[in-house]
Amino acid sequence: MTSSIIERYHHVTQRIQNACLQAKRPMNAVSLLAVSKTKPIEDIIQLTQLGQICFGENYVQESLKKIEQCPELEWHFIGPIQSNKTKSIAENFQWVHSVDRLKIAQRLSTQRPAEQKPLNILLEVNISEEESKAGFAPDALLSAAEEIAQLPNLTLRGLMAIPQKLESLEAQRQPFARMRQLLEMLNQQHPEWALDTLSMGMSGDLEAAIMEGATIVRIGTDIFGARSP
Repeated sequence: MTSSIIERYHHVTQRIQNACLQAKRPMNAVSLLAVSKTKPIEDIIQLTQLGQICFGENYVQESLKKIEQCPELEWHFIGPIQSNKTKSIAENFQWVHSVDRLKIAQRLSTQRPAEQKPLNILLEVNISEEESKAGFAPDALLSAAEEIAQLPNLTLRGLMAIPQKLESLEAQRQPFARMRQLLEMLNQQHPEWALDTLSMGMSGDLEAAIMEGATIVRIGTDIFGARSP
């Protein structure tokens, strides 16, 4: 094992624990998703030896090779979804974080093999309302969720967001607080959904996300190191 990945991984898990303490949340309230896009399978295997089982991927073709080598792991698709890639995603992943329009959810539902468990999905919210970002507008979220929750072969679990980069902890907390409020609103409107997942927070802002209720933080660079261009 190379010490650098191991040391970085332990540093990230310590940051998560410290943030949970500060937020007065149980240590097991937040799951770490190791974002392994562009990283070799050897790096992933190193982390599995430390007990990490959940990995996030952005690129379908690259991820399928990794899933074939390590099918026992829990694989989360977190990247932009093209219509022509939904079949591969529906067949090979356990979670999809980046459902950003109804058409994509419909395709995943149709293409999820019936013999597999329902696909866990999160609706991506454009919480900072940036023109360059995908995702549902906050005010369109309820109607979209109501349509998507009825689709077979999918289980709607919650929400995901990538807010714009902000420097101070207080500024970072604001969009995450809004995400928490949106999840609470959906649960109030539809308690039968029992939504339990907020995927938010990355290397630069995981503390703010955990303070506002994140249940999954997605960490790539601070574990695996900088990506090659």
